[in-house]
Amino acid sequence: MGVVTDIRGRRRAAKLAGTVPYAETGGPLDGRETAVPRGNTERGGSGTVSLFWRIFSLNAAGLVVAAALLLGPVTVSTPVRPGEAAAVVVGLASLLAANALVLRFGLAPLQRLGLAMATADLLRPGARAAVAGPAETAALITTYNTMLDRLEAERATGAARALSAQERERHRVARELHDEVGQTLTAVLLQLKRVADRVPDELREDVHQAQEATRAGLDEIRRIARRLRPGVLDELGLPSALRSLAAEFTTHGLTVRHHVPGDLPRLTQESELVIYRVAQEGLTNTARHAAADRAEVLLRPVTDGVELLVRDNGKGLGGALEGSGISGMRERALLIGATLCLQPAPGQGTEIRLRVPAAPGKTR
Repeated sequence: MGVVTDIRGRRRAAKLAGTVPYAETGGPLDGRETAVPRGNTERGGSGTVSLFWRIFSLNAAGLVVAAALLLGPVTVSTPVRPGEAAAVVVGLASLLAANALVLRFGLAPLQRLGLAMATADLLRPGARAAVAGPAETAALITTYNTMLDRLEAERATGAARALSAQERERHRVARELHDEVGQTLTAVLLQLKRVADRVPDELREDVHQAQEATRAGLDEIRRIARRLRPGVLDELGLPSALRSLAAEFTTHGLTVRHHVPGDLPRLTQESELVIYRVAQEGLTNTARHAAADRAEVLLRPVTDGVELLVRDNGKGLGGALEGSGISGMRERALLIGATLCLQPAPGQGTEIRLRVPAAPGKTR
């Protein structure tokens, strides 16, 4: 608001492309592989000469030409004649221009690398700097790309552990709220009912208000427990859970329509939980920040998966920075290999699209 491939196939493809998996070079990648160029590391990805030899060869050529002219028939008079001064100035300017061109083209890949580093976002993986330029620059860019692969793998692993621990903690807190606090409030409500039958008439209204407050607190505890761990998702499946979620967010000021068909492609348990959490976070943002009166939740099958759409007619994103809720949605999407897109809705409002790959198998 992962796709696992055969490692042997990847190695064959890497050999055909002239690369080797990074894992074969001894680098830890936590199960992921990154292709690095084969061959001599003194040359760039396009077989160019190193920046050192470019500058050295150019300067050497200039000095050799200058020495040959001085040792040959060319002389410099004292005082210097205008023609001789012009020849020296032209030669010096040519040497400086050649040096400038060599440095300009040699350092351009470093500028592109700096831009790629400044715009890198681990929540939007896949962007890599193009390996180009002299050997030193190409080696630096290759090292940066390899480091980015490892950072993305480590972040994905860490995020998976954190979100798994978060779901376990949600489950524990929801169970304790339901079993401990809920039962305690239920006992209080029953006790108040017995007290209400014995108190004088002038206190009966106060006891009745206490009963209503206790009953409202008990309903709120149950609602919080359902949001922490949606039991309907485990018991009745994703379509019923999304319909229940839409009904839960339909209040006096917000109407949530839903369209969730029953014949969906087969999804993993993790994918269903991510879809539910993204829909929940999207509707929460709509209810709290969008100032909308209409929203809709759509889940539909697409090629090789399903697509979740959460849309409202509120005030839109408005250039606001992404908060922890949206970042959490992006991290959840990365865990299952899904793509998340936030954009303005047609007309007005915000639109969240989550495309989730289907699990191997047939539809439900």
